[in-house]
Amino acid sequence: MAEIITMPRLSDTMTEGVVAQWLKKVGDKVSEGDILAEIETDKATMEFESFNEGTLLYIGLNDGESAPVDSLLAIIGEEGEDINKIIEGFKIKTSEPENTAPKEEPKTEIKTFDKKTPVNTQASQISSTGSSERIIASPLAKKIAKEKGINLNSITGSGENGRVIKRDVENYIPTTTQTTGNTPAIGEESFEEITNSQMRKTIARRLAESKFTAPHYYLMIEIDMDNAITSRKSINELPDTKVSFNDMIVKASAMALKKHPRVNSQWFDDRTRINHHVNIGVAVAVEDGLVVPVIPFTDQKSMTQIGTEVKDMAVRAKSKKLTPAEMEGSTFTVSNLGMFGISEFTSIINQPNSAILSVGAIIQKPVVKNGEIVVGNTMKVTLACDHRTVDGATGSAFLQTLKQFIENPVTMLA
Repeated sequence: MAEIITMPRLSDTMTEGVVAQWLKKVGDKVSEGDILAEIETDKATMEFESFNEGTLLYIGLNDGESAPVDSLLAIIGEEGEDINKIIEGFKIKTSEPENTAPKEEPKTEIKTFDKKTPVNTQASQISSTGSSERIIASPLAKKIAKEKGINLNSITGSGENGRVIKRDVENYIPTTTQTTGNTPAIGEESFEEITNSQMRKTIARRLAESKFTAPHYYLMIEIDMDNAITSRKSINELPDTKVSFNDMIVKASAMALKKHPRVNSQWFDDRTRINHHVNIGVAVAVEDGLVVPVIPFTDQKSMTQIGTEVKDMAVRAKSKKLTPAEMEGSTFTVSNLGMFGISEFTSIINQPNSAILSVGAIIQKPVVKNGEIVVGNTMKVTLACDHRTVDGATGSAFLQTLKQFIENPVTMLA
């Protein structure tokens, strides 16, 4: 019997999804656990696996098309099975609002297709005039084009339904504009427009909400990193041990939060929640924006355990293997741009949390120690606080405790 597959809700805040890429096509055999497609949510692009087995009889959305959660995505059943009544029944059940096509366009009749017939070919076409439609291209083609600085609108795809694939980008030769004489044209304006991903739109919405609803203020402190550098070197000489400065900072933050739980709080309209567990989110940059995987019960883990978890989640975040559950439940966030040479910066709070720590680079410079000017290593960190839950004195006390832990790493090994 045919089974209807709907657009899944892959995160708690997801309202619609985009089919980034189908990995199966109509007529393919599907086993339980097979990856059907890559679905772009508001947080990440994730693999969507089948919980059914049979033949893929129908695809409701092409690559690059979006639809609300619970919309008709696909149908799996027995080969040759008549699914017209199932499709019509689903349309009646979900009513008219499921139609996401622009009002001025004619209504498209839903049909079934075999392997020889492209699905919704008209919807797959891309305007050569640079319209705002989403470009149909494979993820690898998009990656190569981005690396080479090529506008995908300029490429004619040779894949199914005009899809731009790897070889199209690799074989692309840009056309040159002819000008009179040998003088290059000047004063020409050029630009490209990129369709905002679900993740980018969600980041924009949530950061704007945080910045304009939470009264942010910032506290900055400079930390002596000489002992931390020496301690890290000694720790990493141990067998099977690898600790980064970021791991030390995350551990120190967790221990400081236990001593200053007000900073580990969350604001709600009718209450303030002071958390006694510490779940630190670590900001990770990915192609589409920023994700924040969460280390649960961070204070109960060693620096080595923290480092292992952060590295694993960062790798999976960049390869789109991170699950929404692994990005939920943070009580505090650490954002580190020190590896990019940024000496100091401020961050926007990841609501409903009350604070976020911005970590800069370790800088070698003259410092005063014991009344003498010597060469030292320092690092600036900035705490962004929500004034509704964290007062200035509370945030300052937290930073002093954090500074003590980082400047004396041996105190974090107990």
